[in-house]
Amino acid sequence: MKQLKFYGLGGQGVVTAAKILSVAVSIHEGRYAITVPAYGHERRGAPVYTDVMVDQKPIQVNCFVYEPDIVVVLDEFIVEKHGIDVGRGKDEDTVLVLNTASGETAQRYADQFGFQTVYYVDATQVALDTIGKGIPNGSMLGALAHTGIASIGSVESALEEFFGKKAGEKNARAARTAYDNTKKL
Repeated sequence: MKQLKFYGLGGQGVVTAAKILSVAVSIHEGRYAITVPAYGHERRGAPVYTDVMVDQKPIQVNCFVYEPDIVVVLDEFIVEKHGIDVGRGKDEDTVLVLNTASGETAQRYADQFGFQTVYYVDATQVALDTIGKGIPNGSMLGALAHTGIASIGSVESALEEFFGKKAGEKNARAARTAYDNTKKL
């Protein structure tokens, strides 16, 4: 079983990204996925986290993720703004997928939290350029595809289905653009 933890702020589409990943995995790849959201204060700008579990066989648990295999951070300032420990429960093999334009910021996250593998992309800018809004969830799913948790094709299909024709095509394009521009430390 692979366990993921998504961190972000209200309004960035954190919970939506996790739900779409679950669709990509379960519907388009024939595996199993469960999403467990945690909303906190339920307001724009408040910290939000969501957990996802993915497996080849049915998932018998419905709980939060305490030892993530992959951590997805949709807001590079969540540590400074809100004191969130994005490295909590990770081990030496946990992968980070980070929304940042800066290789220096990605390296700082790697050093501060001990991530050995870091993928990063300016998902917010990709979203602004492709969907016209700074909501990075679709872009981050494109970057996440580099981890192998789901193929970029499955992510694109799930985004198109979730958002419908017009918005779905834009979000799928955002995912593909982010996928093509993701860097690895």
